[in-house]
Amino acid sequence: MNNFSSRTLWRFGFCARLLKTNHFRTAASNTSSPAVRMLLAQYPGRIPDSFVKVQRSSFFKMPETIEDKTDLELYSPPPRVRGMTQLDREAFKRTIVVPVLKVKKEIIGSLLKSLKHTLLQRPGLKRVIEDPDDENGRLVMLDPHKIPTFSLGGSEQEVLKQFDIPPVVCKHDLELTYDSFKLEEILRAVLPEGQEVTSGFSRVGHIAHLNLRDHQLPYRYLIGQVIIDKNPGVTCVVNKTSIIDSTYRNFEMEVLAGESNLVTKVKENNTTYELDFSKVYWNPRLSTEHGRIVELLKPGDVLFDVFAGIGPFAIPAAKKKCRVFANDLNPESYAWLLHNCKLNKVCDKIKAFNMDGRDFLLGPVREELSKGLLLQTEEQKTSSHIVMNLPALALEFLDALRHVVAGAARSAAALPTVHCYAFSKHHDPAEDVRQRAEASLGASLRGRCSVHPVRNVAPNKEMMCISFQIPADVLDGRPCPGEEKPACKRQRTSKDFSEETLPS
Repeated sequence: MNNFSSRTLWRFGFCARLLKTNHFRTAASNTSSPAVRMLLAQYPGRIPDSFVKVQRSSFFKMPETIEDKTDLELYSPPPRVRGMTQLDREAFKRTIVVPVLKVKKEIIGSLLKSLKHTLLQRPGLKRVIEDPDDENGRLVMLDPHKIPTFSLGGSEQEVLKQFDIPPVVCKHDLELTYDSFKLEEILRAVLPEGQEVTSGFSRVGHIAHLNLRDHQLPYRYLIGQVIIDKNPGVTCVVNKTSIIDSTYRNFEMEVLAGESNLVTKVKENNTTYELDFSKVYWNPRLSTEHGRIVELLKPGDVLFDVFAGIGPFAIPAAKKKCRVFANDLNPESYAWLLHNCKLNKVCDKIKAFNMDGRDFLLGPVREELSKGLLLQTEEQKTSSHIVMNLPALALEFLDALRHVVAGAARSAAALPTVHCYAFSKHHDPAEDVRQRAEASLGASLRGRCSVHPVRNVAPNKEMMCISFQIPADVLDGRPCPGEEKPACKRQRTSKDFSEETLPS
């Protein structure tokens, strides 16, 4: 295998399977996944060509099996529902013919165990029903895919022989209703044939959040109701109607079905948050990334969260006994941040601010870093981390790090570590993000940073996190543009935010 170790090949295969699983959850994926590129870069020329071809062809295409095709034919709703925009559950009724065995009810338990691989495998449908012709008998439904000719194979006949049951397969008319069909099957049957069917959504407490495409909009109210019907606990479905605002990171939305209550409660990484989904930014797909960053922190460390939102980095860090300075420009996010600090009993560990991110870096962050680096001793080796999770704009704020702790005595170990998020549509997003970060900092990060792929946002669009310890020459560099300009708004902290403005 050209000296390519079996362990490395296994690792690549595992990465491929993991990526394939994750990317199936998105409406579309791209073949330039950053994790794959990193692995290829790590082992240049060592991945067998045939292996790469096979993996590339299987990463981003949902596997289609024979059972999938027969499922479409056997368990599809009737053709009359095509084009339906107002949900009519009665219109989904359909009768199909399935194979059954007539048996006595006394032996049902033992028989089902012996025939478990031949039984009807359809969720929501009963495998055993009463026999209308025999009150002591039962009808055992078999899988039409396994018994297509209504005749049993040798192994099944042996099982029946042990129970003294005649090997006769009968036909039974099974009525399928709206409740019998899966979400994807209903939408595939209703939407125009050949059009993409997106049944995925983000779950935020009791709210299901959709990003519908144009061809799906005429069916949006039906889609919303079906999602509520098929997902216990979902009582409200919304669709995003505009792009995320670059200032406050929220967006316009339309309630498609259910109640219009958009104040919800979520739990992430053993921490509970409450929020108004219509007024603040929350993305459940970032749960793993929130946990990854918090895992890097140690008790006693200092975290500066520049774009804190409602606190998914700040509050878990405070629960880990870190000192936290959390900021968000959005007054609603700031209010919910304070509310969630109180909810999680970490008010004494977090100092909250309602400021522009640049003003936060040049004000409270600069002040605290300078003070901390001057006072730090060899015995007190705490680390400082700056998190900048505003991927659309965060790289543009890196120039504020120049001269941020100028004149402070410091060792290399005490320099703050930055975790900055960015979107990239480049064919090599890791290299693209590094170069853009360098341009904003005015210093090279080659060999001094790591770039972590966070998630695939859209076709050919990746979210990345670049982490690096601030180079000493950046801290001693020239002041960033506009540093001497007055703040665009008065600094507002949790101390002067009245309790009356907190969400109830």
